[in-house]
Amino acid sequence: MLIYMRRWFKTISPFRIITASFITVILLGSLLLYLPVSTREAGSCSYLDALFTSVSAVCVTGLVTRNTATFWTPFGKSVILFLIQVGGLGVITVIIAASIFTGKKIGLRQRDLMQNAINAPELGGIIRFTRFMLFFTFAAEAAGVFLLLPVFTKPYGFTGGMKKAVFHSISAFCNAGFDLLGEQEAFSSLTGYHGNILLNVVIMLLIISGGLGFLSWQDILKTRGRWNRMKFQTRIILLTSGALILLPALFFFAADFREAQVKDRILYALFQSVTTRTAGFNTADLTKMGEGSRLLMIVLMLIGGSPGSTAGGLKTTTLAVILVSVFSSIRQEKSVHALDRSVSLQTVQTGFTLMLLYLALFLAGSILICTWEGFPILDCMFETASALGTVGLTLGITPSLGAASRILLILYMYFGRVGGLTLAYAVLTDRRNSPGRFPEEKIMIG
Repeated sequence: MLIYMRRWFKTISPFRIITASFITVILLGSLLLYLPVSTREAGSCSYLDALFTSVSAVCVTGLVTRNTATFWTPFGKSVILFLIQVGGLGVITVIIAASIFTGKKIGLRQRDLMQNAINAPELGGIIRFTRFMLFFTFAAEAAGVFLLLPVFTKPYGFTGGMKKAVFHSISAFCNAGFDLLGEQEAFSSLTGYHGNILLNVVIMLLIISGGLGFLSWQDILKTRGRWNRMKFQTRIILLTSGALILLPALFFFAADFREAQVKDRILYALFQSVTTRTAGFNTADLTKMGEGSRLLMIVLMLIGGSPGSTAGGLKTTTLAVILVSVFSSIRQEKSVHALDRSVSLQTVQTGFTLMLLYLALFLAGSILICTWEGFPILDCMFETASALGTVGLTLGITPSLGAASRILLILYMYFGRVGGLTLAYAVLTDRRNSPGRFPEEKIMIG
């Protein structure tokens, strides 16, 4: 039996192992959360609530059907935090890391799994990169705890403040959006701290750090931030991420929060711009923002973070490739290029494929939830984009959703975290040989 299992493991697709590993952790997490010891009131948690919370934590989304602060016991919160950390790093990464720490030999099969899990460009140095991921993650989270501690120790004491600092630092770096501030009715996510400069800046930096991607950080540190020495992908990520933070922030500043002071208005605008791309925290009442702002937030949620990061979504590089391709097509150029580098046709095709796939799922989910629940279509679009982009922001309709809508969001959160290409490759592993090149014909476009 053991020999058969080993042979099966060697032949199964890496993409199927990745998708199965996430499902396994989600199911284990749901069973732990379903235990009576996980909730303050025994028997008050349905399995669907436990499953929804487990998926949201592993897929680092932050959508919840139960108040994280008041519904779960310390044990339940510890399970949620563990699932967030595993989901942020990736299940395969955690498994490989455990093998490294226990001194087990990492074979070629495991290295190949790791490469596919983090979308690394090459197999060489994958173990060294895994160590870098772990070191960077724990260093960033430790720094976050140290900086957040003064914010939380004043209202909660040292022990309570430490718990809050650890939970929110890990949740922010992993772009999860879970918070423990709902125990005070005046607080909704981080709204009670909207004017606290230290908390706003630290949470934003943690979100950005986790969302840029480990490959980007390794390149930035290796080149010491020298622009011309950075890899093409790193420069694209930095430019796109910067634009997606600055431009929406300017729009939010001009369109919303007009009753706030200038300092608070700047913090509001910047925080909503940063958190919308898969983090899930909020310092403002989203229901009071204009419909134009909410529509922009939907677009940002679908875009998400960068490849190889703790964030989900379509990814910044996908958006950049699509935009560059469109501009090249308008200029009638024969190749797609940016920053003195050409982009392959296969990359362009993959980018458009992912965009159409996300848009199709987004529209289908929005229509279905609107039909099933009867909520306004913009609210349903917001909720669907939040799940698909693994963001976790909500306009308050999540706890009111029926079983069918919750199951749909569970599937969307899983899809958004694992990735469309990974799931597609997992299903379509039996690739047929190319039939060759067919005769070319012209077709009118536009």
